[in-house]
Formats: sequence, structure tokens, C-alpha cells
Amino acid sequence: MTSRVLITGANRGIGLALARHYHTEGWRVIGVCRSVSPELSEIAEQVIDGVDVTRAEDVARLAEAVRGQRLDLLINNAGLLHDESLGSLDFDTIREQMEVNAYGPLRVTEALLDNLSAGSKIANVTSRMGSIADNDSGGRYGYRASKAALNAFGKSLAIDLKPRGIAVAQLHPGYVQTRMVNFGGLIPPEEAAAGIAARIAALTLENSGGFWHSNGEPLPW
Repeated sequence: MTSRVLITGANRGIGLALARHYHTEGWRVIGVCRSVSPELSEIAEQVIDGVDVTRAEDVARLAEAVRGQRLDLLINNAGLLHDESLGSLDFDTIREQMEVNAYGPLRVTEALLDNLSAGSKIANVTSRMGSIADNDSGGRYGYRASKAALNAFGKSLAIDLKPRGIAVAQLHPGYVQTRMVNFGGLIPPEEAAAGIAARIAALTLENSGGFWHSNGEPLPW
């Protein structure tokens, strides 16, 4: 039976690279996004657009669109980055990042629980900037906090879903050349996607709940 993956934020960047990777590997790809791209339409078996992961009604529509479909893999990739500096903090952008980067993946995961079963996997695309131990440069208050929250959510999901046979990983893609960082990263999305896919392939119930760099390096919490 052909495996099926659902990817949020699949219309560009890392999400699109992941969609291409799994399509090439013969998987059925369900691409979820706010605005569809021609590149995603070419490779996805199903595109569900107009989905804002912060909106309960949009996520409910997503769940309805995939009702009855088993998901072998759920990749929570949709994300948002703003840059705040102490002394000029914008609490609206901090709140928005929490909604997109932390609450969004948790909202999507809960909505799709019926599509996941023993052997399914969940990959949360996080960031090493969510590591408290690794923070040696400060700043980025909203992004750091939202990714730290996502890591905490992912760890709890791993514990709660282990009895169901579902493994969960928190994966840092690396510093990737995407629009989020004005294409100033160190590696292309295709390299990040390949690394993420390798970590997902190595994910088991025994190592579920871990936090890794896409290159395989375990990251500190």
C-alpha cells in the first residue's frame, strides 16, 4: 500500500521541498497551505488550500477533507518568524508566532488524530532557537518562545501517543535558504528536506520525543 504524508505550509520553501522529496519516493502527498502554488499542484495528490492553522474553522475543514484517509506521516511545517528587540517589543507579533508556530501544530495534530494509527509518525519542524540551553545570543523573543513551546508540546505528544504506536520528533531543519530568512541561509531547502526525511525514517517508538538537527545531531532542550 502506498504511504501517505500530509504537510502543512507545503506551497513553498521547506514544505515544498519535503513534498517533492516524498513525491519522488512514491508517497501520496497531501499539501496544506494558505495559498496554493503551481509547483505544489503538480506533485500533490490532494491540495487543501485556504487553511490558516490558527483558525479552528480552517483546521476543522482540513480534517473533514481528509476524513477516512490514513496518514502514515504528518509533518507540521507551517511557521512564522518575526524579529523583536528588547525595548521595542511588539506583543502582537509575539502572540502571532505563538499561534502559528506552537498552537497551530498542536491544533492540527489533535484534529487529525483519527487519521493516525499504529506505525504513523509525526514530525514537528521546529528550530534550535527553541532550545533554552543553546540560546547564547538573546533576542527573537516570539520565535524562540514559540518554538520552545512547540518542543514541549511535541514531547508530551510523544508520551501520550506512544501507547497508540505513534512516534513523534522535533526536527530543526538547519539554516535554510527560504523567504523566511530572506534567502540568506546556509543550505538549500532540498538538503534540509533530505535531512528531515532521514531523521523521520530513523524515528521509532524507542527514540520518540527527541529533538534533532536534520544532520542527525541531538539538540539540547
